[in-house]
This record gives sequence, structure tokens and C-alpha cells, in this order.
Amino acid sequence: MPVDLGDWQSYNEVYATTNNPWDFGRSPGGSSGGAAAALAAGFVPLELGSDIGGSLRAPAHFCGVFSHKPSIDLVPLRGAGPPQTPAIPGRVDFAVAGPMARSATDLALALAVLAGPDELSDGIGYKLALPPPRHDRLGDFRVLAIGEHPLCPTSATVSAALDGLADRLAKLGCTVLRTSAKMPDLALTTRNYVELLSAFFNTDLAPDDRLRVEAAAQALSPDDLSIAAARLRGLTMTHAAWIKMGRVRSGLRARWQALFQDFDVVLCPPMPTVAFPHDHSSPMGARELDIDGKKVPYYNQLAWAGIATSNGLPATTVPIAHTDSGLPIGVQIIGDYLDDNTTIAFAGLFEREFGGFSPPPSL
Repeated sequence: MPVDLGDWQSYNEVYATTNNPWDFGRSPGGSSGGAAAALAAGFVPLELGSDIGGSLRAPAHFCGVFSHKPSIDLVPLRGAGPPQTPAIPGRVDFAVAGPMARSATDLALALAVLAGPDELSDGIGYKLALPPPRHDRLGDFRVLAIGEHPLCPTSATVSAALDGLADRLAKLGCTVLRTSAKMPDLALTTRNYVELLSAFFNTDLAPDDRLRVEAAAQALSPDDLSIAAARLRGLTMTHAAWIKMGRVRSGLRARWQALFQDFDVVLCPPMPTVAFPHDHSSPMGARELDIDGKKVPYYNQLAWAGIATSNGLPATTVPIAHTDSGLPIGVQIIGDYLDDNTTIAFAGLFEREFGGFSPPPSL
């Protein structure tokens, strides 16, 4: 895993670099890249991970396995901290813990064990009763497929895989739409998410870094609505601004949940690209991602994580295709709040119809 769980790569000075089992020169994802690589390589039957910026979804997408980012607070976080820290009940905004596996069935089994209120806090007075899947036949699902993001390009290979999936689902009888009048503002959702997520990391800035970030934020144009600008604004956010952004988030969350009155699941890429080559250069913020020949800021990879994370929604990631060179491509299946059984069931029905995990050919 990466230091502080803070990268879409998995390397550190203690355990060195984890390679992608499909291509040793590429990242397995992060922060749960080691877990995904071990699953894909057949070392383990099941894994656990956390997710605040795609740390379950990116590794599953990069390594061709399954993962489930649960609805917020569905899985207690007690015991998920660093070694030698007390295992006490608590919540971390945005953050969840969830399972990774090689099938949707194993995800469902794992979630059934993990989910439920912590017996030392909410479990004193609450019990879990998740709703059943909305449908038991794939053709009955109402699907919204989103393949383009206004703040970050998506690679042609990832977009094509999503398009192909949408076409296959439509042929099976699913109601598949590519747009909706009820679709919330995706750009605003992402900027709001990135600002609030960056504010979460504000406390840990070193004094010199804080001065540098504050100077950069003050130099921003009010018209700069990029993800990079949102990160800087979040890192320097006041408490009053944080409260205002929280109000915006609440309004957006209500609109996203209203969308699920018309759709059962929303499909979108887990990440803008497939697994990318190792890049351990420092500082991380200076890295760039190559998307079809266009250089994009490294942190723009947060773009597709925000829908589920900011709104506390479940997101199941499953493998759906491979590139011409054999790299896995996944899709993110997002559902309504606490509709975790629906997203996993959809993944399982898809797996039964089209296939799921396949092992890397070199192993």
C-alpha cells in the first residue's frame, strides 16, 4: 500500500513496490493495490480495503477483480486504523471499508459479515435491515450510463468498454439511457467533493507546505473551476467555508438520491484510464497522467470517485473488458443510499450473463 493510503499506486520503503499482475511495469492501483494484486494472482480468496478517493475501486479496475464500496457508515470502521492505535468506535467523513473478491457472490457474503452497526456504539440501539435487490432479472434494471466527465477526459478504451456494456445491457432488455433531466451537476458534485476531501487533509500539512499552498490558493482566479483549483481551495478552507460547502453537498446528495427514483443503477468508469505505468516521482502533485496523449494533472483521477463518495452511496466495481494489450477494464455500479444489495446483485447478474474475473495469463 502507499504511504498514508494516499496514492493510486502501492509502494513504500518497507515493502517496496507492488506490481500489477497483468503488467509488472504498471500500478495495481491504490491504496488497496496489494490486496487487488493478491486476489488477481490467486494468493487469497478475499480481501478488505478502505475507500475515500477510489481506494477500493481503482485497484479492482486496474487488476480485474471485484470490489464494493459500501454506503457510508454501513461497515463500522473500528479497528481499521494504523497499527498500535486504539480500536474505538468512530466515523470518518467520506471514508468507508469494504470487501474485495473474485466474484459478486463472495462480495455479498463478505458484506453480510461486515455490515451492521458497531455493537459498541450504534449497535446498542439499532439493527441492520438492508432492502433486498430491486430486481432479480438483469433485463428489468433501469440503467443510466455516464461515460464523459466535464472536468477530466476519459480514455477512449475505457469509454468504449462502457459503451459496449450499455449496448449489451440494452439488448437484454434493460432500459438504458445516457442522460437524464434529473442528472445533478457532475462538475459541481466533483468540485464540492474535492474541496471537502482536501479540507480533510488540511490538518496534516507541514508548515512550509501550508505557506506554499496558501500562496497558490490566493493566486487562483475566481474563474478557475478545475479540480486542481478545488484542491487548493479545500486545503486552505476556513470553517465557515466548510459549513457552506457542506450545505451544497447536502443539496447535491438529495438530487443524486432523487435520480434513483428513475434509475436502479448508474454506471460510470472507476478511473479515467486503465492501469498506468509506475511513477514514483515526487512531489506527487507534480505528476501528470497521460490520457490518449493529453497530459492531465495526477489528482484529476479523483473525478469519478466523487459521485459515490460525496453522497455516501454504494459502488460495486466489476471487470467488463480488456484492452487490446490485455489490461483489465472495470465499471463502477452506483446505487441509491443503502441499496448495496442492488449494486452487488446487478454485478452478479452481469457476471452470470457475460463472465467476470479471469486470471492474468502470465500466472
